[in-house]
Formats: sequence, structure tokens, C-alpha cells
Amino acid sequence: MNPDVLVSVGLPTYNGGAGLEKVVASVLAQDHANLQLVICDNASTDETGEVCRDLAATDGRIVYHRQPANIGAIGNFVKALHLAEGPYFRWIGDDDRLEPHCLSRSLAEFAHDGRLVMVTAQTAYTMDGVTETGAYEGAALRSDDPAERFAEMLRLLTESHVLMDPLYGLQLRSVALGIPRPVMVREDEVAAARYALAGPWGHVPEVLSHRKWSNAGPVAMSSRMALPAWRGWFATLLQARALLAVVDEAGLGPDQRRRARAAVARLYVSRQRRLAARGARKLGRLIRNARNR
Repeated sequence: MNPDVLVSVGLPTYNGGAGLEKVVASVLAQDHANLQLVICDNASTDETGEVCRDLAATDGRIVYHRQPANIGAIGNFVKALHLAEGPYFRWIGDDDRLEPHCLSRSLAEFAHDGRLVMVTAQTAYTMDGVTETGAYEGAALRSDDPAERFAEMLRLLTESHVLMDPLYGLQLRSVALGIPRPVMVREDEVAAARYALAGPWGHVPEVLSHRKWSNAGPVAMSSRMALPAWRGWFATLLQARALLAVVDEAGLGPDQRRRARAAVARLYVSRQRRLAARGARKLGRLIRNARNR
């Protein structure tokens, strides 16, 4: 692979001015120097615009775009992708950071295997001051079988968020541009499933990025997206329906389609069981509190 290939990093932000300098510094400090940083400001109301303009004035690799009006988080993410110019692309959150060799290590995986559409890496997640990570050791995402990759992605989505960050890897921008991003709860998981169907993935088994993590439930997420509350209440059902539609559109063979649909069923059942267990625990607490009064 050409070591001078352009890599674009998309940084969507809304009122993230206070921490942007550290995020931007971690991108510009990459040992792969030929990069473009696209900052998409979603009509922030704080000092974000001033901070971004100052940063862009100091380094020609920064492209700053301000939305005239807030277009929602998903729309702002997609805008960063469309403004990017490099054949390789990754997103970064406005409170995240990259290790200096993040891009170069990921590019090396693409050079090693020309089939890849995505390269992920181990991520360190911080929530409430506690940092944790997990090592993904599977090989199914590198398979030539799209149904096997799809099933593995759905397994990861139900098992643990620390094993892999499916949308914050380095990806082929041409593939990313073809992935629909509708406004719905858990649309990022549906998009990850589409990426899994699009082609094999590589993985770097070392921490190359750091992310802040918040465990917002589906009802809270529907509120953030300005969606009706019922979209959060029925998030698992709606997600399963969307995934089944993705399978039907993927052009899979009969056996592959059967296996992919079975993977959707497993995801749905697993999440419904967790929901029922949480409901039972909540009911138990209410009963105990009532008895103690």
C-alpha cells in the first residue's frame, strides 16, 4: 500500500468546544502524516465554532464545516463522511482520542489483506471514571461467507460493547458511502451489520483508541433523536425488523439467508430475556420497598 495514501478522519461535534483541542491533537499527532481532519459542527451554541476556526488556522489538514442548523447527530456524522476526500475513513467522537499509530497500524492490515472493507482495533472505554477494555480473538469477521460475518457481528452486539467498536474502525470510504444511516434507535448496530455483509474485516488486537462511554437506554436514545417514546419501548423489535430487511436485500443464498435470519432471532430473544430480567428485578425492588414501609 502507498504509505502516502490520504486518510480522512471525521469529527462530528455539538457543543464540544471544551475538549476539542485534545481530540484534534491526537489526530494530528498520527505517525501517518497524510491525513485530513473534517470537523462537522452541528450548529453549536458554545465556543465550538471559535475553537474550530482557530485550530483550522494552525494546520492545513483541518477542514472545518459548520451546519447552518442542527441536523441531528446521525446527519452530522454522515456529512463528515461526504466531506471527506481520502479513500480510507474513520470517525472519532469529540471526547475521544487516538494512539499515535492508530492509522498506520490499521492501514497495515489493509495492505496485508486486500479483501478487507473495515479494520477495527481494541478500544479502551471510560464510564464514570472507570476504564475497561476487552480483547476480540475471533476470526469469523474475516470470513468470505457474509452470513458468517453477519452472525458474528450480531453475537458481538449482544455479548459486550468492550469487545469491538464496529463503526469506529478504519474503513473504505467507498463502502461507507453506500451504507444507509436512517434515524432510528440502534441504527449504528444495523449499520454495523450492513458493513459485516459488505466484506471481510480485519482487527488489530491492541488498544489504538480511547472512548467515553455512556450507557443510555433505548427510551433515552429515542428522546435524544427527537423520536416518539414508543420507538424506544419497541427498539428491539424495530431493530430485528430492520435487520431482517437487511438480510432480504443482501442477495444471500438460501442457506446463508437461513443462518442470517437465525442470528437475528437469537439477538431478539437474548435482548428480550435481558429486558424481562431487568423488569423482574425492578418489580422485586418495588415489592421489597413496599413491604418495608
